[in-house]
Amino acid sequence: MKRKKNKIHVKKGDYVQIISGKCKGKTGKITKIIYKKQQVIVENLNLKTKHIQAKQEKDSGRIIQIEAPIHTSNVMLYSVNEKIASRFRYIENNKNKKQRILIKNNEIIK
Repeated sequence: MKRKKNKIHVKKGDYVQIISGKCKGKTGKITKIIYKKQQVIVENLNLKTKHIQAKQEKDSGRIIQIEAPIHTSNVMLYSVNEKIASRFRYIENNKNKKQRILIKNNEIIK
């Protein structure tokens, strides 16, 4: 039996603003969505340090920074042109296609 994806209000490639947590107020682009846990990964935000152990004797261990996931309830769609975060609603265009539109400034999201 095939499992359904959990419904998430943002899509890959959307610009979002983080509304709670350590990175509150910062903006970025969504690079990945984890539907099972309802989390998103935002480009260059919520960075965590990871220590990688050396696999062989000649290799040396290193410390890298990775982007950690954020729950979707903590992000909000963001207008890059007007610099505001807003909720959205759906409208139908003249070809009967659903489009997302920001409520605060009526900007259409692609």
